[in-house]
Amino acid sequence: MASEKKTACVIGGTGFVASLLVKLLLEKGYAVNTTVRDPDNQKKISHLIALEELGDLKIFKADLTDDGRFDAPVAGCDLVFHVATPVHFDSEDPENDMIKPAVQGVLNVLKACAKAKTVKRFILTSSVAAVTINALEGTGLVMDEKNWTDVDFLATVKPPTWGYAVSKTLAEKAAQKFGEENNIDVITVLPTLMAGYSLTPDISLSIGLATSPITGNEFLINGLKVMQMLSGSISLTHVEDVCRAHIFIAEKESASGRYICCAANTSVPELAKFLSKRYPERKVHTDFGDFPSKAKLIISSEKLISLGFKFKYGIEEIYDQSVEYLKTKGLLK
Repeated sequence: MASEKKTACVIGGTGFVASLLVKLLLEKGYAVNTTVRDPDNQKKISHLIALEELGDLKIFKADLTDDGRFDAPVAGCDLVFHVATPVHFDSEDPENDMIKPAVQGVLNVLKACAKAKTVKRFILTSSVAAVTINALEGTGLVMDEKNWTDVDFLATVKPPTWGYAVSKTLAEKAAQKFGEENNIDVITVLPTLMAGYSLTPDISLSIGLATSPITGNEFLINGLKVMQMLSGSISLTHVEDVCRAHIFIAEKESASGRYICCAANTSVPELAKFLSKRYPERKVHTDFGDFPSKAKLIISSEKLISLGFKFKYGIEEIYDQSVEYLKTKGLLK
């Protein structure tokens, strides 16, 4: 007898990671429910509609802050992937624009999971921003799943984009606590900066940041420098590997807790040198003055690898695909 088709729910389906995750799940034979904020906005969901030909995909309207809106999409699902997160990097009120909605959103979805009683596992997309940010000095530090970002340090110093890191850290802790109290198996994937390609109509900020030394976008290059100063490194993973890791962990019975998903560790100056050699025709900017050439830390994916996961893409493939993708978008010739 053929085994019954499993159903997965992907929260926040229009996003960079979520839309590719929906595609990979459909290709693996899952029925997929996904949520979007505005299903009537054809432009915003066109890339999701295009995936309907791959299999059984249902699109639901739900906003993270709407308690009760997730009951329908989550009902009857075996797996729930919570990929949505509010991102407002330039917000003057991160507490209300990012932190509270992120925590409330994850709890709203988990409440629906508790009601559904069919959900075997809840997979939360967090970020290494919930692992590496602290006041530690020096270089050569190794960070893994035991490490947590220091929320008090961030809330006191308030460096650029601090609200995002706090929102990721507190949402993850709230999810773990709810899971323990309600007997829901909560597992977290913690990706680094992602690049590669995207199904979304717009170029993802993540790809924009990762490729900024090639495109020469000064604003995004500065964003990359802020990332290194704040997080301690520039660490990269192909978005497809991040999505593969989500599915791998969801299906692996022995998986538990947090999993960092990181394919390569570097710094802004080291990355620029690598890109300059790989794409000599691109005139990559390599002079960063007295900006720290060495990353403060490296992020370890040993836990994920020891579970049996294999990364498909190294830093060369990540950038080769990103460059090809930017050409298709007309950003590079």
